Amino acid sequence: MLFEYETNRLILRIVKPDAAAQVLDFYLRDRELFEKFEPDRVPQFYTVEHQRTILKCEYNLAFRMQNIRFYVYLKDHPDVIIGTICFHNICSSFYSSCEVGYKFSSLFWHYGYASESLKKGIQIMFDELNLHRITAYVLPDNAPSIRLLESRGFVLEGTARSYLLLHGYWRDHLQ
Repeated sequence: MLFEYETNRLILRIVKPDAAAQVLDFYLRDRELFEKFEPDRVPQFYTVEHQRTILKCEYNLAFRMQNIRFYVYLKDHPDVIIGTICFHNICSSFYSSCEVGYKFSSLFWHYGYASESLKKGIQIMFDELNLHRITAYVLPDNAPSIRLLESRGFVLEGTARSYLLLHGYWRDHLQ
């Protein structure tokens, strides 16, 4: 598996810790939006040092093929992160599966970048890691994410009750 891929318009890259400032900029641009859909963050999350620590961990996990987070860039602007797609809980052998999550800066919505990234990421997981199944979990009221997943071939299998603790409440997620 490579640590960088291209699509027609995008670069998907597993970044090294020296990209911590870029990653922090990405999170800060849409902090309020991202926080709506994710567990509470530790206060130091929004520091370069903390991002560097996370990136070190993610880089090591990528080498072990346990967690693969691609940061997404436009080919025309390869120095600005526009999104991220992460394949996590990667299990080989009998399960041969993983989960996927993603987020994109609101400035880059409605251009098909998330769909293009997800398509490439799924191809990598199936063709290069030989996975059999990819699962996504999404809040029931997140219609844009549901449409994205459906457009990439995901099928609703049911509701994971009290799946994730978000802002003090256990929230159901569609899977």
